[in-house]
Amino acid sequence: MDEKRLDELLADDAVVYGATQIFDALSDFTRFQILSALLEDDRSVSELQEICHVSQSAISHQLRLLRDRSLVSARRSGQRVIYSLSDDHVGLLIGIGLEHAAEPKEGE
Repeated sequence: MDEKRLDELLADDAVVYGATQIFDALSDFTRFQILSALLEDDRSVSELQEICHVSQSAISHQLRLLRDRSLVSARRSGQRVIYSLSDDHVGLLIGIGLEHAAEPKEGE
């Protein structure tokens, strides 16, 4: 991203607030698990429940928050709702976060 564009984005309080909400959503272990699972494939609530080992209501609550922050989208498939990542940016955020976390720490 060029410096001019970055300056424009940083000058917009609504954009900065939206970014903080995205990072807040990514900071929860279960939400991060959900997003990571959706990085691999679109999934239903019951599939996410199996992966994350939490209750259906907990998954639904986390998905609602992720939808509110435009990180996931949903579509109906018969009686099931299938969730997917909203766009490629979400996958990039997850990948960058994982790569950064895997880097050796100074002094290790």
